[in-house]
Amino acid sequence: MSSISIQVPQKPGPSAAAVLPAMLFRLGVIVLFDIFAFWFLNSLRSLGYYPFATAFLVVTLFVNAVLLFRKMYPIRWMMIGISLMILFTIYPIVFTVWVAFTNYGDGHLVTKEVAIGQILKVTYLPETGKAFSWTAFENDAGEYVLWLIDSTSGEAFLAKVGEPLSQPTPGEGGIGELDAKGVPTAIEGYERLNAIRASTDQTLPDILFGAEDSTIQIRSTSEAAQFEPLYLYDAAQDAMISQEDGTIFRNIDGTFTSQTGGKIIPGFVARVGARNFTNFFTSPAIRGPLLQITTWNFAFAILTVLLTFSLGLAIAIMFNDPDFPFKKLIRSFLLIPYTVPALITILIWRGMMNPELGVINLFLNETICAPLIRSFGINCAAPEWFTNPWWAKAAILIVNLWLGYPYFMLICSGALQSIPTDIYQAAEVDGASPWQRFRHITLPLLLVAVGPLLLASFTFNFNNFNLIFLFIGGGPPIAGASIPAGHTDILISFVYSLAFAGGRGVNYGLASAITIVIFMIVGSLTLFQFRFTNMWEEVGENV
Repeated sequence: MSSISIQVPQKPGPSAAAVLPAMLFRLGVIVLFDIFAFWFLNSLRSLGYYPFATAFLVVTLFVNAVLLFRKMYPIRWMMIGISLMILFTIYPIVFTVWVAFTNYGDGHLVTKEVAIGQILKVTYLPETGKAFSWTAFENDAGEYVLWLIDSTSGEAFLAKVGEPLSQPTPGEGGIGELDAKGVPTAIEGYERLNAIRASTDQTLPDILFGAEDSTIQIRSTSEAAQFEPLYLYDAAQDAMISQEDGTIFRNIDGTFTSQTGGKIIPGFVARVGARNFTNFFTSPAIRGPLLQITTWNFAFAILTVLLTFSLGLAIAIMFNDPDFPFKKLIRSFLLIPYTVPALITILIWRGMMNPELGVINLFLNETICAPLIRSFGINCAAPEWFTNPWWAKAAILIVNLWLGYPYFMLICSGALQSIPTDIYQAAEVDGASPWQRFRHITLPLLLVAVGPLLLASFTFNFNNFNLIFLFIGGGPPIAGASIPAGHTDILISFVYSLAFAGGRGVNYGLASAITIVIFMIVGSLTLFQFRFTNMWEEVGENV
């Protein structure tokens, strides 16, 4: 029996004429991108932004790999999104971890090379330094030269930027004849500046004339002086040596420091190990209010979730009754807090609780406290929302309840609709009371859907910086605290006050270390609670 072979026609591949333009276009894109990347990376390197330069280099290599290697070419449509994720999500996390182990902050924002360059520019006037009267000349390119006359000997010198002083002969080498003051009437290629223009020129005092080892700098409208570099860098000792008195400033954690404690500014970014974490946990100034703030932080997040969920659930259950009158209209009004930006709502509540002009305090004083005082002599006053620690915390919870209940009202309304009515009917036949039906049916089944959202709400409120900062700024202050700390501060607002608003300069290293600690706390709690949520899920599946 003969076999029959079937020939399947092969789909012709793209012709070379069709592939070549696409390949040339791809190579053109790569070349243009690499040229831009090389220029940008070189700029970052020159500025000392090495961490960001490293992240951008990773993105550059990734883009080249996607466009050059055939196996990676299918993900070209996600190339931009992945690149942005690396730059704006992964890189900030890695950079924060890196900063936490450095002294990055005010006075330590530049690299060591940049700091040394700035320090070596500092000059001083030695005892042997000479003083000169000066006259400035400027050419068409905006370059200056000075004609100097020694105040002691009367000798004349010509000072240019980056060149040693010279003593040219008047009438030769482009130098014109001298006037009555001993100043050339003209210098070839330069225009003499009159006294008014020279004194008002803001750039002249910043220019260093002469050679690097002995510079001339203008210090008044009539005098220039011979300055020398104040410090010399000794690479062997990794130290700065003062030429004025011989003091040695050694490198200690990114700051050149003398034995007597004197420091040279600026410092530079240096690794300090776990010092930021150690300071956070062991510093008496931080440890004092830390326990109180941490306790309130947990209480604030937990109470906020309980209050907003309870009120939202109660409203959702009421609206779940099909006979509830004007249900749609009332629900629309109750959703208003959810539609108004939280920033505006917080500021409005802050105004309403103003102790002098706020509508809440005026209402309480006039309608409740005033009659009690007149009729019974009871000492009554509206709450001190911004000065009393307990009332301030109550105000924070009230405002957050207003902001959060519409969210839980919406999700609980949807979750209640998904619970089968047959279960309630069977429970009612068995004689279950309304509370028993809620306790054993509604709540367990509701938590299956709402449980993860409760965890998300807890995490959000644990770091709810906007509410604390905008409403009360963490106040009122904790009495006796040696650092900025308030009774309503949570950890994230405490970090902000400690690192940025303490009047001691920005300390990014300490702020990053505390941020990592907060992340570990929230991450651990979330992981534990998600495992607890999985238990709810298993119970729900067996119902």
